[in-house]
Amino acid sequence: MIFSQIYQNSRLFLGFSFLFIFQALIAQPVHAQTKYAYFAGGCFWCVEEAFEKVAGVEGVVSGYTGGQKNKPTYKQVAGGHTSHYEAVKVAYNANVISYSELLAVFWRNIDPHNDRGQFCDTGPHYRAAIFVQNEQEKFLAKASKDILQTKAGLNRPIVTQISQAGKFYNAEDYHQDYYKLNAVRYSFYKSLCGRSERLNSVWKNIDIDQLFEQYLPVYQESSPQAEE
Repeated sequence: MIFSQIYQNSRLFLGFSFLFIFQALIAQPVHAQTKYAYFAGGCFWCVEEAFEKVAGVEGVVSGYTGGQKNKPTYKQVAGGHTSHYEAVKVAYNANVISYSELLAVFWRNIDPHNDRGQFCDTGPHYRAAIFVQNEQEKFLAKASKDILQTKAGLNRPIVTQISQAGKFYNAEDYHQDYYKLNAVRYSFYKSLCGRSERLNSVWKNIDIDQLFEQYLPVYQESSPQAEE
């Protein structure tokens, strides 16, 4: 009788223990899968603002990429002496937002027809570009460009470049979070530059998210490595 009671108590104890452990395991938070993406879309102040407002983006850094000189300064880049682009480094949680969704944000915030700069800013360092790090990103970037060119009803060619990502250099501290720290000056610049008006003109009545949702799977079927 005593042994039977001990046996039953042991089973009950083990049952509660396994239940406690199971509940603890399923209660564990999903750890963020931080990845990085690189884009150029003209003035990096504006591109930084656009991406930082997106759910799943953990942070955005303004900087320079695509050139030859090590540790370029803003003066050197703006002077056209380094071949760098003004660009951003986007840190994002891949469990929340995908690379293709970041591409949609990128396209919505650039003029894809301008090969001389972006909006009121002209010069090679202001050109728009997608900097890809691997074959998966390259495939998705090219597919997104092709979808918009063939399915969005754009009446001019897309001239946005897709290039291999290289070294990224952080811009000077005073460029970081400029739209937050210098809100009045930034708003005046953005308004004067006509950025919002031009974006509305290019993308009005075009649902980029819907186009990607509809056509990207078709492209991905032809390339298994393109799965996100």
